[in-house]
Amino acid sequence: MHVVLTHEQADFDAVASLLGAHLLDENAVPVLPRRLNRNVRAYITLYGLDLPFVDPRDLPRGKIETITLVDTQSLVTLKGMNKKTKVYVLDHHPARDGLPKDWHVTIEDTGATATILVEAMQERDVQLSIPQATLLLLGIYEDTGGLTYVRTSPRDLRAAAYLVEQGANMQILGDFLNHPLSIEQQALYEYLQEDVETFLIHGNTVVVGCADATETDEELSTIAHKLYDLLDPDALILLIDTGGGVQLIARSTTELINVGEIAAYFGGGGHPRAAAALVRDRKAKELCEQVVLLLPEYVHPAITVAEIMSRDPHLLSPETPIKQAAERMQRYGYEGYPVVEGGKVVGLLTRRAVDRTLSHKLNLKVGDVMEAGEATIKPEEPLEGLQRLMTETGWGQIPVVDNGKIIGIVTRTDLIKTLTSQQIPTGRQNLAERLEAGLPQARLALLGAVSEMAQDQQMALYIVGGFVRDLLLDRPGVDVDLVVEGDAIEVGQAIVERYGGRVITHKRFGTAKWQIADIRDLLAEKLSQEHGQTIRADEIPQALDLVSARREFYTHPTALPTVERGSIKLDLHRRDFTINTLALRLDGRHYGELHDYWGGLADLQAGVVRVLHSLSFVDDPTRILRAVRFEQRFDYQIEDRTLELLIAALPLLDRVSGDRLRHELNVILQEPKGIQMLSRLADLGTLTAIHEAIVWDDGVKARLSLATESKPEPEWELAVALDGYPLPLALAYTLWFMTLSRVTAASVAGRLRLPGWLTKIILAACKPLYESPEMAHGPPSAIVARIEHVPLLALYAHFLVARDKRVKMNIIKYITEWHSVRPITSGHDLRERGIPPGPEYRRILDKLRAAWLDGAVSSHEAEIDLLDQLLGEETLV
Repeated sequence: MHVVLTHEQADFDAVASLLGAHLLDENAVPVLPRRLNRNVRAYITLYGLDLPFVDPRDLPRGKIETITLVDTQSLVTLKGMNKKTKVYVLDHHPARDGLPKDWHVTIEDTGATATILVEAMQERDVQLSIPQATLLLLGIYEDTGGLTYVRTSPRDLRAAAYLVEQGANMQILGDFLNHPLSIEQQALYEYLQEDVETFLIHGNTVVVGCADATETDEELSTIAHKLYDLLDPDALILLIDTGGGVQLIARSTTELINVGEIAAYFGGGGHPRAAAALVRDRKAKELCEQVVLLLPEYVHPAITVAEIMSRDPHLLSPETPIKQAAERMQRYGYEGYPVVEGGKVVGLLTRRAVDRTLSHKLNLKVGDVMEAGEATIKPEEPLEGLQRLMTETGWGQIPVVDNGKIIGIVTRTDLIKTLTSQQIPTGRQNLAERLEAGLPQARLALLGAVSEMAQDQQMALYIVGGFVRDLLLDRPGVDVDLVVEGDAIEVGQAIVERYGGRVITHKRFGTAKWQIADIRDLLAEKLSQEHGQTIRADEIPQALDLVSARREFYTHPTALPTVERGSIKLDLHRRDFTINTLALRLDGRHYGELHDYWGGLADLQAGVVRVLHSLSFVDDPTRILRAVRFEQRFDYQIEDRTLELLIAALPLLDRVSGDRLRHELNVILQEPKGIQMLSRLADLGTLTAIHEAIVWDDGVKARLSLATESKPEPEWELAVALDGYPLPLALAYTLWFMTLSRVTAASVAGRLRLPGWLTKIILAACKPLYESPEMAHGPPSAIVARIEHVPLLALYAHFLVARDKRVKMNIIKYITEWHSVRPITSGHDLRERGIPPGPEYRRILDKLRAAWLDGAVSSHEAEIDLLDQLLGEETLV
């Protein structure tokens, strides 16, 4: 006999797994445990006629040959078991130590055991009734918190979707997942709600409660669920006296609190997010005190000060002259230094204090201007303690002290970078610290100069768009887009008057390009003087663009916009997606302010690509390609309505110029996730909307991956860039279109307005040299004749895609040897022999070269003999 067992006090996942194991093997007898959760018992009572479960008292007598344990790794003894009984375990909890070696254990990383069985049923096309499908779905939903727990896997979602397709009833699901408490449960719930204690341990909130339930036999996990939902702690631990001992129930939502370990300490088990234990011969109150004492050992701080601090900090003495401190700040770029006397922190010197002292030309020492205090922190402290200390003291640099010795320093920038890498912030913020941490000093100095000019003109200056987005994502670049709320041309001219250079203006769009290339050395010197630190000329860009805030409207789809002066809010509204509408203000007291008028922060946090208005893709259909690029680059999702608008606008791509489409494809092909982006574009129908003959399949993907993965050896003599195109980009286009017919490839290249030289290479690659038998087996002369006029990049593409090793070897031989083989005889020699100039020269020289390539001649003498022979044949003719 084959029986299926699960754990006592069975929940929906346990009972659903019993059902699943039976449905996969009808000879397996699913035996209910003696105790079921109340809502599970209610479901079986109502729908039991359609379910195959057997009460343990009704189990037929006989030898048990096989036992399958589901959703547990604990085996109870049944009559009929013996030493030869085979035991199979199927579970989603971590494997327990000490399991018998002869057990067959399968552990899968899913949110529910039922998921594993549903996948097997789907493969075998097992037919399900509505009560069966609903019970299986209840098992998945209960153990994954309605698919919301962190442990939930994509497999759980797919299994749940399959069960809904099989008829699982969502109304029944809701009724039983939210089963009302009994009178006894309600009383216990209300008691715990009033009596639980909350502890803040290493920045994590842990709720601990104890109660007496010896007078009731109700299940307790439902109470824990409801308390957990009500209080929303990082972890909940309940200790409840029952007739059989103290029942410990633990739940957690964070990797920093592994409640499975806590339960294991008391002889129980479970996984890191949900666990239980039964402790005999103890009382709940007594255990509660023990648990509270143990918590600091099992609750881990998210990140400690030691993990983000800088070691071996620079320290100053109160006697250090301010000029010397300023020089050190300039050299190392630090914003502040701890001041130490006698091994103890006595204050903090800030850049602001130094600058103020120098501006007044005061000859003071560090001790005269420092902020007096002795704020320090230990390396094992959590970030919450650091944040609190910085708030209380106002210090932006805190020394880290261990055993009385200063071992490091942690700054406000360190803290901000760490916190924002954990969760993208929302709401109005100031990003000054992050901006200064993310840009080189020269760029910051340049922005400071421009913002000062804007402030003098009583105009606001903003960094907008992608830079701000990437700064919030902790991946800042160095190129900034600057918008002036006012007249950018006026600001540009003021900058030139002060710093030199020249400005190129475009009055229609209100833009000014400040040309800096010729004055970078002089500009670096001026900025160094103004900022009191060395600014490197090579870190200053060659030009800086200023744009007046404006609004745009389009007279017809794909047209260039008509421009009017506007506010920063209207300027941001003309942009493509909400995540690109963020602005960072730079002028005066507003320095570092983040402006979010169109929901960019919320979408950035949610991972959503959303257009600002319904005509966005109509106004500019190239945004279709950019939407996919952002979606794939950041692992985001195009919002549903945006996707509808995108698909509706696909026909408009036919009216976009090839130059603009090529520019977007150039960017995509150079992205790390370029292939994923193009795959998504192909799935949406975008590529065929650009040109119906563009092919996208597994072969294209494989070839394009070669463009980025391969690097030609030096003997290929391929330039790093060809006419401004990076080699991998030119190679990518060649590999993409080389399987098209020459006519079709020419049409696609024409649509994209590819350069003539690149089109020529693609068309040359369209001849499938790598498929020619002659390329593998022909004599060298025939191979050379076939490929010597093929452009090198096209030949390299053939080399990459060739599967026959002999073809690859022959191409390499051509590159390294054969292409340089030439006969000793020249046209001058033929003229001396009396042969009149003409086509005959080429025929003779080609035959001589072929003889060298094929080994027919190997010396000057042999070549002369062959030449005499060829001339003799010519004379006979």
